[in-house]
Amino acid sequence: MTMREYQVTGMTCGHCETSIWEEVSQIAGIQSVGVSAKTGMLVVTGQDALDDRAVLAAVEEAGYGAVRVP
Repeated sequence: MTMREYQVTGMTCGHCETSIWEEVSQIAGIQSVGVSAKTGMLVVTGQDALDDRAVLAAVEEAGYGAVRVP
């Protein structure tokens, strides 16, 4: 299992969390998505290697910015 963390910009409320969760959850291979407006973090887990570009594109599609936390 692979886990990645991303710092999300512009996320301020539960609606923001839901928008991001819906977009990221659609990516093939994603098993779980955790989003917190309070911490500004997105945590994604998957069975195989995760495609950072796909996750970042999904966050952008939801209307937010993100960077992977090393």
